[in-house]
Amino acid sequence: MIVTTGFDIQGKQVGQYLGVVRGIVVRATGLGRGIIGGIKSLAGGNIEEWSVVCEHARMEAFNRMVQHAHEIGADAVIGMRYDATEFSQGATEVLAYGTAVKLN
Repeated sequence: MIVTTGFDIQGKQVGQYLGVVRGIVVRATGLGRGIIGGIKSLAGGNIEEWSVVCEHARMEAFNRMVQHAHEIGADAVIGMRYDATEFSQGATEVLAYGTAVKLN
């Protein structure tokens, strides 16, 4: 499956637009990572414990988006983006989305 943030694929033509596909994940940091991350946040800088949670959430949302694209028969996803929204303290929604297409 080709996935790109661009709106075209070099050497390929979009034959059909199938619609928006998405993958949604809601993640919490968890007690252990939350406490360690909270302590580290006092000193500033990168908080690796939280980075790991974010990266796993993005990867899972991406994989769910690709699965959705497969389910509707897409060859590729163009215009792929991520979005994240914190909707309660310690819980964040991560959304991966794009336009599913068939290629010629």
